[in-house]
Amino acid sequence: MSRFLPVAALMLSAAASLVAQAGEVKVFRNSETVDPAEVARILDRSSPIKMRSLRLLDDSPAATVATGQGARPQALSLPVPFAFDSAELLPTARGQLDAIAAGIRMLPTHQKVVIEGHTDAVGTEQYNEELSQRRAQSVRRYLVAAHGIESSRLQAVGRGEHNPLPGRNPLASENRRVQFRGE
Repeated sequence: MSRFLPVAALMLSAAASLVAQAGEVKVFRNSETVDPAEVARILDRSSPIKMRSLRLLDDSPAATVATGQGARPQALSLPVPFAFDSAELLPTARGQLDAIAAGIRMLPTHQKVVIEGHTDAVGTEQYNEELSQRRAQSVRRYLVAAHGIESSRLQAVGRGEHNPLPGRNPLASENRRVQFRGE
């Protein structure tokens, strides 16, 4: 039993880390207006985050980690329109990205933001990873060039097809998106 506790504690720690990393995602649709104040609230990591506590149950083989129903989103997702098979931003993307930029400008100046490019599962894995990286970089360049956001505050990461939206078919077009997460 005494050897089991360190292993159980390690497993709980890893599970809690994954839940904290994944968190909730606020998914915006094409027709939704992005509110800069909401963007700032979601991305701001300097304000305290309320989390459910975890406790290890005595003599239990395992414990589950649960997030609350009304948990604060840890990231936001936009269906940023790009030219077909390209990282070129379409003009229709600017309105939502301008609102994202306004929200980022509301954050403390030391606050960093990760821009994650995502694809659906159409195409090869390598192609999707490269395309998602190019698209995340394109969004980063736009935020820096058009809004003067310090480039060191923005990190572009390509996630490819590996993280489809929960409950969606990996081939679904909704998975072609850009997510923003505060660091």
